[in-house]
Parts: sequence; structure tokens; C-alpha cells
Amino acid sequence: MPTPASRFYRNAARPLQALMTSVTKKDWHGAEHLPADQGFIAVSNHVSYADPITLAHFLYNNGHPPRILAKESLFRAPFIGWLLRGFDQIPVHRGTSRAAEAVDAAVDVLERGDMIAMFPEGTLTRDPDLWPMVGRTGVARMALSTGVPVIPVAQWGAHRLLPRYGKMVHPIPRKTITVVAGPAIDLDDLRGGDLDTATLRAATDRIMATLTSMVADIRGETPPETPYDVRKKGDGGRPVR
Repeated sequence: MPTPASRFYRNAARPLQALMTSVTKKDWHGAEHLPADQGFIAVSNHVSYADPITLAHFLYNNGHPPRILAKESLFRAPFIGWLLRGFDQIPVHRGTSRAAEAVDAAVDVLERGDMIAMFPEGTLTRDPDLWPMVGRTGVARMALSTGVPVIPVAQWGAHRLLPRYGKMVHPIPRKTITVVAGPAIDLDDLRGGDLDTATLRAATDRIMATLTSMVADIRGETPPETPYDVRKKGDGGRPVR
């Protein structure tokens, strides 16, 4: 069973729940796929700085107080940073000597049977049409090394509340936030071996392909054949318009 949220967490979550209820409409599905008997990693696509809040709203309301790994700069952003710090989320100090701290903290959470939430892309999508990009391998490494399931949680609509890279929230009219959790992604064939580059990339691509397919179902649209890749330029990266 998940560790119950602390009193501080519950007290802090209550007004946030009320706020989210006042500015969004819930279109939520798939909560039955969230494991109740073990730790797990919830992965989601990333189109807006509001995503951590809309994802947390879904997870918390379904009995899973989330711990979110988010880049450290978000912890210094107005309002979003205050929320992340207040809910004791996990900052990722990417490219520094403190980068491993986030992984250690996340593994501790998983080993005690709780869940963490991650955005495998590591940053807001740069795809011009907001499709998921090529993911980073951190989620795959953590999932394969700990053995916990990876639950895809696709969402759509947070960008209407807070546009990508935007600083102004648009609460009126209320925005419909669609969140869909799916079955655990099958990574069994990749577990138990060496965590080499090929294995981590195969797991990561599988995770991102699942999220992309789920987002496509939500949007009722066809995603690009090749996902945006921030490591490439030109056609491979499909620059943002």
C-alpha cells in the first residue's frame, strides 16, 4: 500500500485540489492501472509547466501522493517552484556533481513501495505540434535496475491552461484536462541483463512510443513518423515554428 500522505501534504493539497477543480474539468481514465501493492514509476508527456500539477492532481486523487522528478530550474519558477518545494518533490541538478542525488532519492521512494512521477523527455517538448519527443534514458535505467513497473499516464490540455513556455495562466473558461493511465509497459525482455546503451535506448523508445500512441488516441490525430530529437538539427529535429 502507498505510504499515506503527511498531514502537511494533505493540508497543502486541499487548497490546490480546490483550485484545480475551479479552473479545470476532469476527463480522467485508467486509474485501475495504478498499482496498489508496490512502488511504480508513472511517466507522462510534457507540454506545459502546468503538467506536474495536472499529473499530481490525477495521481493524488487516486490514492498515490506523487513524488515528481523535475529539473532544478522549475523549483525557482514563480508559483510552480513554490508548489514543488512545498510538496517535497525531487529536483534534478542536471549536468552537475549533484545529478546522482535525484536518482538516489527516487530509488528510496520506490523501494519503500511508493511511486514517483517522471517526464522522460526531461524538458518541455520542442515538437512544433506538441507531440512527445525522443526521451532521455533515466526512466529506463531506474525501471530496469529496480524492477518496478512503468505506468504510462498520457495527458492533454494543460497547455491551454498555461501555454508552453508561457508565464500567464488562462483559468477562464475552465479547461478540460484529459489524463489517461494505461497498463504497465512490458519491459520484461530487457530486464536482468546489462544496462548498456542499446538496452536503455530500446526501453526508452518503447516508453515514448507508448505515450505517443496514447496521446494520439486522446487527440484523435496521427503523430509524426519520427519523433522530434533535440540532439539533431534540421529535419531530424524538426525545428519549432
